[in-house]
Amino acid sequence: MIEYEYIFLPLFAFLISLFTSQAGVSGAFLILPFQISVLGFTSPAVSSTNLLYNVVSIPSGVYGYIREKRFILPLTASIVLGTLPGVFIGAFIRINYLPDPKSFKLFAGFVLFYLGLRTIFARTIFAKKKTESKAIDSIESVDSESVKNFTVRVVHKGIRRVTYEFSGESFSFSVPLIFVVSLLIGIVSGTYGVGGGAFVAPFLISVMGLPAYTIAGSTLFATFLTSIFGVVYYAALGYPPDLLYGILLGVGGIFGMYLGSRIQKFMPERAIRLILGILIMALSLRYITQYFI
Repeated sequence: MIEYEYIFLPLFAFLISLFTSQAGVSGAFLILPFQISVLGFTSPAVSSTNLLYNVVSIPSGVYGYIREKRFILPLTASIVLGTLPGVFIGAFIRINYLPDPKSFKLFAGFVLFYLGLRTIFARTIFAKKKTESKAIDSIESVDSESVKNFTVRVVHKGIRRVTYEFSGESFSFSVPLIFVVSLLIGIVSGTYGVGGGAFVAPFLISVMGLPAYTIAGSTLFATFLTSIFGVVYYAALGYPPDLLYGILLGVGGIFGMYLGSRIQKFMPERAIRLILGILIMALSLRYITQYFI
């Protein structure tokens, strides 16, 4: 059984993270039911093991996006500065006031379902300037020059707004808005154990209108930091992660996320949106159905 786990668990995590990392999501919410249903891991420690997978695997994906020059530091800072204190606040609320997250997860499920639908069916960001844009709209359109220039350049940094150029177009976001939204998402994540990255990524893409190519590294990094806190939090409650499962899954995630970050630029934006939308809707259905079970 141990030999089987050494081979199968890293391979499974590799395949999951290869696709999810391109959308800025770690894929941990897909690995969690796998641990419960296939591995028979039903202890509350399964959650901390899932978070350990994030801690081990995500840095390689973030490094890949940094190497690809598609890691926006101001966006990352805005998300992290909101998410981290939000998680602490949420954990305090959970411990002292809201022991049962079931009802709110139903609400979170419907919100995620809406974001998933909007992510799938919203127009591709680059479609509005299709004739002018240098963005990669299909695998066939990729050439050496377009890939070479497929990087982010921040042209304005301020405490109120940040503007950057990507693939011949200009994009901007409100720093206070990203901070406030991330704070709220962090509180929800800390209170109810709802994946923060699953909210942040579709919000940035479908609501803020930022290209998926430019936000994945930032959302993964925020997930990495909150996962560190989550592992410590569960361990303090007496549910430390299973090191064998967490590390085996994490090793597969290391290679999957790094490779995903490197090949993302060859994927059509519509495909990335479809992947993210389907993943988010799958997560939403899980939160909705758990209310009735």
